[in-house]
Amino acid sequence: MTFIESLNAAWTRNDSLLCVGLDPDPTKFPVHLQGRDDAIFEFCKSIVDATADLVCCFKPQIAYFASRRAEDQLEALIAHIRVTYPGIPVILDAKRGDIGSTAEQYAIEAFERYGADAVTANPYMGRDSVEPYLAYRNKGVILLCRTSTPGGSDLQFLHVGGMKLYERVARLVASEWNASGQCALVVGATFPAEIARVRELTSDMPLLVPGIGAQGGDIEATVNAGRTANGTGLMINSSRAILYAGRNEDYAAAARQAALATRDAINRFR
Repeated sequence: MTFIESLNAAWTRNDSLLCVGLDPDPTKFPVHLQGRDDAIFEFCKSIVDATADLVCCFKPQIAYFASRRAEDQLEALIAHIRVTYPGIPVILDAKRGDIGSTAEQYAIEAFERYGADAVTANPYMGRDSVEPYLAYRNKGVILLCRTSTPGGSDLQFLHVGGMKLYERVARLVASEWNASGQCALVVGATFPAEIARVRELTSDMPLLVPGIGAQGGDIEATVNAGRTANGTGLMINSSRAILYAGRNEDYAAAARQAALATRDAINRFR
């Protein structure tokens, strides 16, 4: 199945627009995991096992693994998801952006080494820096558009050719770069008006929406601004609010309850 086919199936099967971000910080792990060589894998695996029936996708953030020299645990985690929950897409959150020859290596890393179903990428070096990802016809490429960061407006709100830069990115990806039909865009939940604008420019293209939970994005405003006519179209990400809902040995159960509450809150507005 392609990334979009898997995503559509997960939206329906799990009745969920929730994406759980896997950003493991060992300083926040329960005491019984601290000091273990495989702590990152065990922590994330437990979260995945506790929430897999509540999500439309998982999104491991590569820096949280690489900074701890835990790339092997990231490989093992994605392999576990693919084998145990084959219908749940995995988005490698890497936000890569480099010249074409280097991007080819990043694409190999994401899709062949880690086996991710999709990868986040930075479009601001132009199409040639994105084409190596697009060459994997069944894989998703999720491009930064209107980010949830406070400084996003420094560049993304610049006027270019009669529109804001983020609008230009949205239109370009939807109209010219999406030949495989596997592209999506990142639009932050902290900017519901911009979510609505991107939805207007891109029709039913999926949107990855970070910024609810710990970052304070409003769920109702996000869903109302970004859902498609059939009530899907969104991957609404929550990371810390779910991962660290509990700090004791029952952390996975606490994460499940937080994920269930978040999924149900999203569904109230679909």
